[in-house]
Amino acid sequence: MKYYNIRVQVYTKQNAPLFIGSTLRGAFGYALKKVVCINPSYRCDGCFAKQECLYYDFYESQNGYHNYRFDIELDSSKFDFALFLFEESCEKLPYVLSGLHKMLTEVGLMHDNLIFEEFKITIDSRIVYDGERFDLEGIMPQNFETTPHTPNLTLTLKTPLRIKRNNRFIRDDVALEDILRSIHQRERQLCYGEKYAKLEYTPRYTLLSKSLHHQTLIRKSGRQKSKMNMDGIMGQIAIENLDPASYRLLKLGEILGVGKQTVMGLGNIRVN
Repeated sequence: MKYYNIRVQVYTKQNAPLFIGSTLRGAFGYALKKVVCINPSYRCDGCFAKQECLYYDFYESQNGYHNYRFDIELDSSKFDFALFLFEESCEKLPYVLSGLHKMLTEVGLMHDNLIFEEFKITIDSRIVYDGERFDLEGIMPQNFETTPHTPNLTLTLKTPLRIKRNNRFIRDDVALEDILRSIHQRERQLCYGEKYAKLEYTPRYTLLSKSLHHQTLIRKSGRQKSKMNMDGIMGQIAIENLDPASYRLLKLGEILGVGKQTVMGLGNIRVN
């Protein structure tokens, strides 16, 4: 799987809200449409170009997982964030960067359309925007490669994990198999177009401990004019004797995210 990890560092004294993910996705969508839309009606319904449109692919298409996601810190007070692009969307990097720039400098964030004059954009630790111009010379997508197998680890659920079992959201506990299955399905669909793929093996591991809690989270939907529940599970799971295939999936999950609403930054995991 190929991907870009675009990181944005914003210099401001303004404090960010508890959950910035939905704000970023909404503002980015508005900015991206301004960058890429060529339809005089500015409407997606019946648009002659929608099958080739990056905005339509990111925001209107209902065909499974999207080829991007925001990566955020919950309640960090900062406006810093990352944006991952996967597979085909990597080819649209210049449009994505233009959308991010327009979002931060013209569209703005939050209800008062806060804009920023000072920010830095990096890709794979290399500065591609320094406040004056973009420089993409030599920038290429990464290919996911697993780091050396580490059988003993702590899995941290950094933002609320919204994952279903038997068509119901899990509220107070989650099995490692549920997490692995979610990552596996996401990989198979994004990379191979397969839906509802089952795990092809039985995970092997020893569970040492779980320290999980249910995190309440509400977002305001500007499009639907309503409040939406974004609750999920956060915390840590300590594991030892983990098999290599499961370790690979967890490391991939650091990039892809896990569960529902990953485009907004939910389901952000880290393996330590």
